[in-house]
Amino acid sequence: MDAEGLDGFREFVENRSPALLRTAVLLCGGDRHAGEDLLQNALVKAAGRWQRIDEPEAYVRRILYRQQVSRWRLKWGRSEVSVAEPPEGGERAAGDSAAAAELRVVMRTALGRLTARQRTVLVLRYFEDLPEADVARLLGCSVGTVRSTTHRSLARLRSLAPELAALGLADAERPPSRDYSPLEVRP
Repeated sequence: MDAEGLDGFREFVENRSPALLRTAVLLCGGDRHAGEDLLQNALVKAAGRWQRIDEPEAYVRRILYRQQVSRWRLKWGRSEVSVAEPPEGGERAAGDSAAAAELRVVMRTALGRLTARQRTVLVLRYFEDLPEADVARLLGCSVGTVRSTTHRSLARLRSLAPELAALGLADAERPPSRDYSPLEVRP
């Protein structure tokens, strides 16, 4: 990589790493260390092709999603480890209220209770606000699989984390999206 490419890559990493890290941590079920590893591996892969990348953020995000899919495919027979206490959040903003902090902890814990596949689908659909067709393309499955996984994931999330309803999330409107699926579970 030449000096200009190296400067561009460094600028991209400095500017976009916080947002990419949030996505990576969510994909890893709230495990910040695993999210950092996931992001670091994605950035290493992107650095090798930096001169040929047209849309760097989209490229790195696609690497994140595909690496996470590969991880849960490799761990197919293994069970996830649950922890009694939620991980401590280090990225707390200055004006955060107690309710917002509680919501983050509850949501992170609830996502950690889902399987990696369920968590990945929910993060792509609702955090990244991707349409079902894009999620299906990224995960290498059909749109129907994305719909059914979303449906089962939301139902499981509601049953495993009833405290989300206590925080007012059960009555909240679905986040705006580019498409709507009538198959989605509503409270």
